[in-house]
This record gives sequence, C-alpha cells and structure tokens, in this order.
Amino acid sequence: MHDVICVGSSTVDAFAKTKHSELIKIFKEEGETDLLAYPTGAKILVDEIDFTTGGGGTNVAVSLSRLGLKSSYLGCMGKGSNSEMVLSKLKEEHVDTSLVVRKKGETGYSIILDSLEHDRTILAYKGVNNDLFYRDINKKLLKTKWFYFSAMMGKAFKTLESLAAFAQKNSIKIAFNPSSYLAEKGTQYLRKILSMTEILVLNKEEAELIVGADSMAYLGRKLHSLGPNYVVITDGKKGAYCFYDDVLYFAHTNHVPPLETTGAGDAFASSFLAGMILKDDVSFAMRLATTNAESVISYHGAKNKLLTLKEARAILRKLPVKISKKKVPKN
Repeated sequence: MHDVICVGSSTVDAFAKTKHSELIKIFKEEGETDLLAYPTGAKILVDEIDFTTGGGGTNVAVSLSRLGLKSSYLGCMGKGSNSEMVLSKLKEEHVDTSLVVRKKGETGYSIILDSLEHDRTILAYKGVNNDLFYRDINKKLLKTKWFYFSAMMGKAFKTLESLAAFAQKNSIKIAFNPSSYLAEKGTQYLRKILSMTEILVLNKEEAELIVGADSMAYLGRKLHSLGPNYVVITDGKKGAYCFYDDVLYFAHTNHVPPLETTGAGDAFASSFLAGMILKDDVSFAMRLATTNAESVISYHGAKNKLLTLKEARAILRKLPVKISKKKVPKN
C-alpha cells in the first residue's frame, strides 16, 4: 500500500546559464510583461549547464519520499538514456517505479533559460508524457491512500478522469495541481476531476483562469463550490492561502532571495499534501509547504534541495512561518 501515487510528467532538465541575455519590459493596459531576449544570428556562449530530472509527477514523488511517505510514480516514458536517467533518480530516492509505462519514443526534455532576475523561461518538449492511456495501467498495482494529479494534456487528461473515477470507487483521495494549460480550459473542462478532488493546489493566475479574477476569499469559496475540500492558492513571494471550512489561512513568506524558481510549485503542493497526511493540520501543512518551496528556489533544479521532514522542522525552528486566519462570510 502506497501513501501516494503521483501521476504526471517526467523530464530531463537542462539548465543553461548565460550572461548574454537581456530583460525587456513590455507595458500594456492589462499590465507589465517581462521578456527574455537574445540577439538574432548570434552564437550565444553558455557559461554553465546543469542536467537534472524534473516533471511534475517525478518532482512530487521525490518530495513526498524525502518527507517520509511511501510514494510511487505513474507516468509514460520513452526507452532511451533519458528515461534511464529519470528512473535511476527515482530509485535512488526510494520512489516505487512499478507503475511506469514505457513506450517507443522520447522521454520529456526541457531547456531552462535563466534570466537576470533569476526567474526562468522553459522550452518544454513533452515527448511521450501525454501518451499515458488508462488501458496501459496495471490496475492491480493501484493500491494507495492518495492520488496526486499534476497537469496532463490531451489523451492523458482523459486518463486522469478515469483514474479519478477509479479513486472514487476505491475510497482513494485526490490532490490536484493543474497548470495554466489546464486552467485556461475553464470550469467545464475540469469539472469532473474537481468534483472528486479533496485538495486543490494552484497559483493565483490559474485560479483566476478557472473562476475569474476577484479576492482570495472569493477564489477560495468559488473553487471550493466545485468540489475540493481544501483550496490552496499560492501568490508567489507574497505568500499562500488555504480556504477550508469557511476560514482563509494565509502563510507569510520569509522573503528568501530566489536563485531559480523551477519546481517551487511542485515542492509547495507536495509538502502541503504531506503535511495534511502527517498531521491533518492546515497550519502545519502551510508552514511545511512554504519552507520546502523556499528551499527549492535557493538552488538550481527542481529536486536539488527538497527537504526531509527533519530538515524542514529544523529550519522552521530557526525561521518560523507566520500563519494568519480569518473567517470568510458565506455571503
């Protein structure tokens, strides 16, 4: 029996650092946009390149394993050296890989371009990630207390819907972390999974894509009305919110300077889930999630500084995360 089966993508990530990019700001009526620019026709020298593994499914599986939970990864990979690199990392991190589906084709690959402000632009090649079909999955191995769904596109999204129905029939809880790709498809597209979701984790922009722009209290209650019992909304360096039982929790950040932000969302979502599994306490889960996300953004790579539970508790003793609460009126 697993604590969590993590369904999602797997990639090999190439982090390319160069001093030869420029940051361009575009001002429009709807707001400011930052663009990362390179001169055309030039041969850009890369100062440093680092290869790691990533993808929402594997990032979360490793995070949960480091926090002491029994995790398994369910996703589709190719059969080349990149897939072997991903599988090797998962096994090294004590993540079960018996549910991995192997197909002819390429495992996902991402090129991450660093910016002057240490945010990132990602060139993502999905490979066979979205070729995961429900019929490919060994249902006898789906023995778990939780499913964690990260973003899957196309036919693989239908697989998530089938897994959600399986979960409902087998008393398995669901945590769901959609991306902007899914959020922009709107409420109707996501309704089936949302109606069976226990914990929904997404960022403010994704929440607004699904239910429209408004206050955090409105976003929390509106998303809650679609099914999730816990609605967790992150807002970058401003902090994170959780709407549960008519209460809006807010986790303050410690303003840790970011080196690179890839994987921060996966670290936050997985750690919130782990906190709820370990202690069934929203405040603890928010503190654990904030601390782990702040650790990840301090290093390159989505998995490089994911914390163990012991490490997270030690950091929290030195650098506590403040939690505020307020009752949200029903009208």
